[in-house]
Amino acid sequence: MSQQTAQRGGAVWALVITSVAGFMAALDNLVVTTALPSIREDLGGALHDLEWTVSAYTLTFAVLLMFGAALGDRFGRRRLFIVGLSIFTGASAAAALAPGLDTLIAARAVQGVGAAIMMPLTLTLLTAAVPPAKRGMAYGIWGAVNGLAVASGPLIGGSLTEHVSWQWIFWLNVPLGLALLPLARLRLAESHAPGARLDIAGTLLASGGLFGIVYALVRGPIDGWSSATVLVSLGAGLALLGGFIHHGIRAKAPMLPMRLFRSRAFSGINAASLLMFLGMFGSIFLLSQYMQNVLGYSPTEAGLRMLPWTGMPMLVSPIAGYLSDRIGGRPVVAAGLFLQAVGLAWYAVVVATDATYGAQLPALIISGIGMSLYFAPASNLVMSSVRPQEQGIASGANNALREVGGALGIAVMSSIFSAQGGYDTGQAFVDGLQPALWVGAAVVALAGVAALFIPSRGSTDAPAPGTSKEPEGDLVAA
Repeated sequence: MSQQTAQRGGAVWALVITSVAGFMAALDNLVVTTALPSIREDLGGALHDLEWTVSAYTLTFAVLLMFGAALGDRFGRRRLFIVGLSIFTGASAAAALAPGLDTLIAARAVQGVGAAIMMPLTLTLLTAAVPPAKRGMAYGIWGAVNGLAVASGPLIGGSLTEHVSWQWIFWLNVPLGLALLPLARLRLAESHAPGARLDIAGTLLASGGLFGIVYALVRGPIDGWSSATVLVSLGAGLALLGGFIHHGIRAKAPMLPMRLFRSRAFSGINAASLLMFLGMFGSIFLLSQYMQNVLGYSPTEAGLRMLPWTGMPMLVSPIAGYLSDRIGGRPVVAAGLFLQAVGLAWYAVVVATDATYGAQLPALIISGIGMSLYFAPASNLVMSSVRPQEQGIASGANNALREVGGALGIAVMSSIFSAQGGYDTGQAFVDGLQPALWVGAAVVALAGVAALFIPSRGSTDAPAPGTSKEPEGDLVAA
């Protein structure tokens, strides 16, 4: 077998392994939402207690993402990927076997730890295995699979709960994880970041700051935004993140050098990602309930009717990756974000207690195309906006911001929904949903504006190294 054939085979295996692992981690963000009533029936607990089966995963996932990336850079990306996958798979089995609510929440938190180690390393492992000329298409497929997981979580969770049992939303991960473990050991090449060192102070500041902010966002709708718990948590989180920024400026080898944000490509794509996930997560969270609570669909029926949105990445994202290779990532990402905003605005116009599926369909299709155009080029822009030895940290930072954006989106849009409407009647639900969707559309449109600040293809955007002793070199703005 020729060396070229061997390299091609290694790239294919890397794409399969990292895409499936990314699917598992992304799926578990929202897969539990449609199963909460069944979990409550089996394990008891108030509904706001059950929300921790969602937020325990989100919290640990968000706050440990950058630390997981740093561990991979230091001790070996393949090795830590296998460690994270093992933790995630074992915790999934523990969640399925949980005899009570507290055990389930603890297992979900451990799942988040495994996902935080595994998820940021999927992109760095894929980048190392795929030739530069083919990375756009590879990122497109990876983005399609991850985008499908994020958007179809309620469908998969609802279908398994309705037709089998809620435990199977966790059992699903076990055979996938067990199949990936030997493949990862045999088919992925080991890689490190040259001279990588663990930044303990930066890790503690970033993790503590993100924990405080995400915890406040999760508890805000339950305890009240003016409660002492939420205000103290938010204040402490912001203070710690301020310390993390100062550390990133002053330290000699910080986990996330703040000079990276002097790159318009890095700053622009991260701002766009945060805002995109804020608008998208919040909208999916509410629209899946609208289809069930107001229009009367079962969880499976609602998920099937959302397929023009949720299934579109499988068709469009590979094309988006190809386009990003040809014309650059900025126009593709910006177009996708503006289309996603149009889709949400269209939905806000047509939403009603008796809305027909035909009236909703254009909004679903436009949103699906927009989301698909965003995912693949966004990954490419993140990885190409930093030096090769900083790609693990860049991936971790981008994924952490996406998770924070998702938590913020659910919290903010749920608060708007509660202030303007409620669950009492179908009309009350629509009265709350409509302004929330308008806010979601506006936020995603802002993401499109942020994407326009990314330099065009072929321009350079290299931040000055400052006082850091890290290797100098130009950053590529894709």
